[in-house]
Amino acid sequence: MASSLYVTTTEAHSGKSLVCLGVLELVLRKTERVGIFRPLISGNGDHKDKNIHLLLEHFQLKQSYEESYGYHRKEARELILAGKYDQLLDQVIEKYKALEEKCDFVLCEGSDFTDENATLDFNINVDFAKNLGCPVLLLARADHFSTIEDILSPVQITYESFVESECEVVSVIINRTQPALAHELLLGLRNRIPKKEVVLGVIPSNKTLQSPTLDEVKEHLQADILYGKGQLDRQTFRYSVAATQLQHYLPHITEQCLVITPGDRGDIILSVLQAHQSKNYPDIAGILLTTKFIPEEPIAKVLDGISDIVPILSVEANTYETVSKIDKISSYITPESDNKIRISKQLFEKYIDTQVLQEKVSSVKRRGMTPRMFQYTLIQRAKSRKKRIVLPEGSDERILRAAEILLKQEIVDLTILGDVDEIRNTIGRLGLDMQPDQLQLLNPAKADQTQQFAERFVELRKHKGANMDIARDTVVDVSYFGTMMVLEGLADGMVSGAAHTTQHTIRPALQLIKTKPNVSLVSSVFFMALPDRILVYGDCAINPNPNAEELAEIAISSAQTSEAFGVEPKIAMLSYSSGSSGQGEDVDRVRQATEIVKGRMPDLKVEGPIQYDAAVDKEVGIKKIPGSEVAGYATVLIFPDLNTGNNTYKAVQRETGAVAIGPILQGLKKPVNDLSRGCTVTDIVNTVVITAIQAQNIAE
Repeated sequence: MASSLYVTTTEAHSGKSLVCLGVLELVLRKTERVGIFRPLISGNGDHKDKNIHLLLEHFQLKQSYEESYGYHRKEARELILAGKYDQLLDQVIEKYKALEEKCDFVLCEGSDFTDENATLDFNINVDFAKNLGCPVLLLARADHFSTIEDILSPVQITYESFVESECEVVSVIINRTQPALAHELLLGLRNRIPKKEVVLGVIPSNKTLQSPTLDEVKEHLQADILYGKGQLDRQTFRYSVAATQLQHYLPHITEQCLVITPGDRGDIILSVLQAHQSKNYPDIAGILLTTKFIPEEPIAKVLDGISDIVPILSVEANTYETVSKIDKISSYITPESDNKIRISKQLFEKYIDTQVLQEKVSSVKRRGMTPRMFQYTLIQRAKSRKKRIVLPEGSDERILRAAEILLKQEIVDLTILGDVDEIRNTIGRLGLDMQPDQLQLLNPAKADQTQQFAERFVELRKHKGANMDIARDTVVDVSYFGTMMVLEGLADGMVSGAAHTTQHTIRPALQLIKTKPNVSLVSSVFFMALPDRILVYGDCAINPNPNAEELAEIAISSAQTSEAFGVEPKIAMLSYSSGSSGQGEDVDRVRQATEIVKGRMPDLKVEGPIQYDAAVDKEVGIKKIPGSEVAGYATVLIFPDLNTGNNTYKAVQRETGAVAIGPILQGLKKPVNDLSRGCTVTDIVNTVVITAIQAQNIAE
């Protein structure tokens, strides 16, 4: 039977999305076999349930939308009115059990309490939690109560009602609290619910999470878009009606406010836009025009000539009716709301004792080291002893977006190279939040270290004819400058390649940092995070046609990398035949390489030549190489050439959905890693994390 958790609320709009995102992020560190289920969803099938859509898409859960719910609310209400409540329960249980069979953990999400009959919603949630056998996480909100007592009383009543109904409540969380009341509220919650077994938490309100986008405003009001169609993802923190003379209204403009004014007030429209462009006033979110008037031709001509104009929307209703409607808008988190998703996870991790909560779902079955568990473990290791990583490609937006994530999570300290003014402008334009104490920006052409690096370059490369003129021209190149920083101990590692070739990244490292003692070859591995295990593939990126000696060195380096990252090395030297059955130059080369590995590292578990299926499938391995310690259990797979390795890792990645982390370079004295020019922000983050851990291992 799968482990489970039933998330339910005391009333509507309590922030279930935040909690569900946090819980699933936590559980997915343990297992990939996770499901979500809602017994009842709103609507009648015309539109997908927002919360189900968010969780399925964001976490890429392996279930269909139809498997994710029991009934639409309208159908459920009809069954209840027809006296068929038992039929309703039976069908919900049946669908839940079908999903449970496929999962190690199922997160159930209760009703929304959006209808007038809240009592019915409460009773149904109690019945569902009890009949599905799910422990309960109870969620409340505090943002529309005036006193601590008003907040805590309904929470206590709801908690006791679940307990009296023989439901196990494992956690009670109050969301959307005023930060000033958070501590007092938590103490009050502990007094009301003294059981130590219950995880209690108070999460403060967050302006970004509670603020709708202009697209949500447009949808709710059925508004027309006059200008700024491409900027509807802007959030509005406040609504502001412009009904007075300009000198009285302008002081009331606040950050990201939505200005509401009749459509025939061209003076207000132009003045507000000019204030938006002024450094002396905050940026607005947009303008909403009422009373079905739109700007007349002279005003429209001005607006048409403004580049990057903020969104201007139009509705037919008058200003009073519009304000009444707009106050009822609730903001949702969608799969595209990257910033809201990130903030939700951070708030949950910060204000909820996730370690204790994790114990409450400790019956989750471990299925080896899952990709999420592996990535989580890597991040925790990198954070344990922070290193400084240099990123030479500061002109690439992906690098800056990855840098924001790395700094926000306090994983590493960063040095970013490039034109400093240009980088700062890009950071501002993208709206990125960077902490100055963690981030160093350097322009190699103007940096204080440039002369020092040039002199050091001459010292290291004078046998190749290097002089100061050559050195100065060379070290201002971002790849060389970054490599010199690593060599001189000003950075612990470098990650490059998003905008440069592999050769551009590796050549400076080979010339200056050089390989480790007794290592003649720089090679690479990918960590292949499959649904139930981690495999190490080498070499899939650097060496096209290694000979037997080189193949053996790749295997030994890959085993050392594997061990350094917590994967026990069981090495499979891959070929087109297994054991002694095959003959030919290619298989003989693999056989010779295997013997070299055994001679140099007799304690390593290595098998070769061996076919891929015999290496990873227990049943096939037993048949083809009986008695082998590696066959069927291999964790490190060494491919005979780059063509085979590169195609195989990409095929496995595409066909299985595996996360491929790499390439990770091995053999250098200090860590330098190469990115693909098609890399994603996530790829960059993962590679920086790996590089930081490599730097930790060298320091040890």
